[in-house]
Amino acid sequence: MSLDLYTYQIDAIKKLKTGSILCGGVGSGKSRTSLSYFFIKVCNGRLRLYSVDKATGERKVVLEKYKVAATPRNLYIITTAKKRDSHEWEGECVPFIFSKSNIKVKVDSWNNIIKYVDIKDSFFIFDEQRVVGYGAWTKAFLKITKKNDWILLSATPGDTWMDYIPVFIANGFYKNKTDFLRTHVVFSRFCKFPKVDKYLMTGKLIKHRKDILVDMDYTKRTVQHHENIFADYDCLLFKDVQKTRWNPYSNEPIANISEYCNVLRKIVNSSESRREIVKDLMMSNAKTIIFYNFLYEVQILKEIAKEIGVTYAEWNGQKHQEIPKTDSWAYLVQYASGSEGWNCTETNVIIFFSQSYSYRAMVQASGRIDRVNTKYKDLYYYHIVSRSKIDREIMSALKRKKKFNESSSSLGKEFYK
Repeated sequence: MSLDLYTYQIDAIKKLKTGSILCGGVGSGKSRTSLSYFFIKVCNGRLRLYSVDKATGERKVVLEKYKVAATPRNLYIITTAKKRDSHEWEGECVPFIFSKSNIKVKVDSWNNIIKYVDIKDSFFIFDEQRVVGYGAWTKAFLKITKKNDWILLSATPGDTWMDYIPVFIANGFYKNKTDFLRTHVVFSRFCKFPKVDKYLMTGKLIKHRKDILVDMDYTKRTVQHHENIFADYDCLLFKDVQKTRWNPYSNEPIANISEYCNVLRKIVNSSESRREIVKDLMMSNAKTIIFYNFLYEVQILKEIAKEIGVTYAEWNGQKHQEIPKTDSWAYLVQYASGSEGWNCTETNVIIFFSQSYSYRAMVQASGRIDRVNTKYKDLYYYHIVSRSKIDREIMSALKRKKKFNESSSSLGKEFYK
C-alpha cells in the first residue's frame, strides 16, 4: 500500500513525540499525519510513502516499500461521537493495513473515555481537544497518559494558559493543578468568582508550550469569505426586558444572568427579519449547512425549509441524521453537537443563524467545509446578526478570539447592579 503526504505533514511527523499536540488548521490532515507517526515512528513500520509538494504537486518517494510493524502497539482513538459513528477514522486507517502487524484499533468517543483508564502499554490519539478544565474527562485523560504513549490533535489548542493545564500535567511539567496555580496564577481579589488577574513566569509557560506544540505549516488554497448580514429585532421588547428583568416567554421574573442573556437572544434570534434573511439565503444556495444554538431556532429553520420545499436533515443531541442525497438540501447542525469531527465537500456555503459564545466553536464550525480535498476555492460564510447589545458583545468577544462570558460582560454588570 502507498500513501501521499504533503511535505508539511512529513515535517510534522519528524517533530512529533509522545505528549505532543499536533496543531493544524481545520482540514489540514491531522488524522493521516498522526496515524503515519504512530505506524512509522512508534511501531517501526514502513509503507510506500510519497511526499507531495502542495504548490507544484510534485511527488517524491520517501519510503520505498511496505513493511509490517517491528514493535506493534494497540491503538486507541478518542474522538467525537459524530466522527466515531461516521467511521471516518477507520477509512484513514486502511492504507496502513494494521491487521497485518497485529495492531488492534479501537475508536470511541470522549463520552466513553472513562472506560479506558485501565489500559496500559498502548498508544492513544486524542482527537479534537476536549481536555479543558478539570472534570471527569480530564481526570480520565491524566490516568491514561500515565500508562500509555499519546498525542493530541487540535486546530485550536488553547485560548489561555489555563487551557493548557491538563496537557502540561500529563507531560510532567507540574504535579497537579494546584502546583500550576501556585506557580503561575494570581487571581483577582475583587471578583465574586475566580478570575485570573495575571500570569507569573510566562517565559516558562511559553517554553513548555513550545516543547509540546507541533504546528503544521499548512497554506490553504481556499479563501474564506465572511459576511455579516444584519437583521432587525423587537427593540421595544428588548428594552422592556432590560428594564423589568421579566421573562416574557415563561411569564416569570428572570432568575440569573444566564436566563437574562438567553431571553435577550431569543428576542433577537426569533425575529421575522432573521427568518426572511435565512429564507433568501436558502433559496439562493442549493446546498447549505446552517449552525444554530437553541431548540427554538431549529424549529424556525425547519418551518422555513418546509415552506420553501427544501429537504433538510438534522444533527443535534437527539438526531444524528446524515446529509441528504438530493440536489438541494439544508443541513441543520447544533454547535454543541456538530461543530467539529466531520466534514462536507459538497457545498461551499455555511449560514450561522446565530453566533456561538465560543470562538473555538466558530472556527471549528467554519472548518466543516474548509477541507484539503474540497473542489471549491471560495467558501462563503453568512453570519446573521443584529445591532442589539447582546449580539454586539458576542461579536466583540469573537473578534478578540475570546469566549463570550455572560457574567463579566457589560450585560452582566447591568444585571447585577
